[in-house]
Amino acid sequence: MAHPIRLRIMSLLTGASLTAAEVARELGISHANASYHLRNLLTAGLIVPAGEEKIRGGIAKRYRYDAHGEDDRMRALGPRTDDQIRSDYAAVADELIRRTRMTGFQPTGNLLADADLWLDPETWHELRLRIAGLVTELHDKAQPPRTPGTIRTGTTVAMFEMITPASEQKS
Repeated sequence: MAHPIRLRIMSLLTGASLTAAEVARELGISHANASYHLRNLLTAGLIVPAGEEKIRGGIAKRYRYDAHGEDDRMRALGPRTDDQIRSDYAAVADELIRRTRMTGFQPTGNLLADADLWLDPETWHELRLRIAGLVTELHDKAQPPRTPGTIRTGTTVAMFEMITPASEQKS
C-alpha cells in the first residue's frame, strides 16, 4: 500500500468504481502501470472487484475501495511489523505534501490538528471509533472524480497509541 500511486488509486476508488483505463487517465500514468498497481491492490485485498463492462470488443474490470471492509482487510494481511506500518504512515505523509502543493488554502474550510495527547483508554477508544465512523461517512458520500457540483478535498487522519519511553515514565 505504501507506494504513492497505490495511495492515489485507493483515493480515486473511494468515490467511484473505475477501470484501469480510467485510473490511468485520471492519474496521467500508462494503462499498463495502472493495471499493475490495481492487481497488487486487489491481491493484497485492499480493493474489491466492482463488475465488468464491454469496451471496444473487450472486457474492462471495474474496481473500488470499500471503507466498510477495512478491518477485515487489515486482518487478512496478517501481522505487520512496526517498520511496515511506519512505511505506510511515511507514504501518507508524502501524499499529504503532494496534495498541499495542489491547493490555494482558503480562509475557511481548512482543518489541521496535531497533538501528542494523554487520554484514558476508554476515552481514546470512544473517540477513535467516532472519528473512524466520520471517515467512513466521508468515503460513503464521496462521488466520482470531477462530478459537477462537487469540490475536490483532501482528508488525512492518523491516530495511533504511542509508547512512552522509560526515561519519560513517572516513577
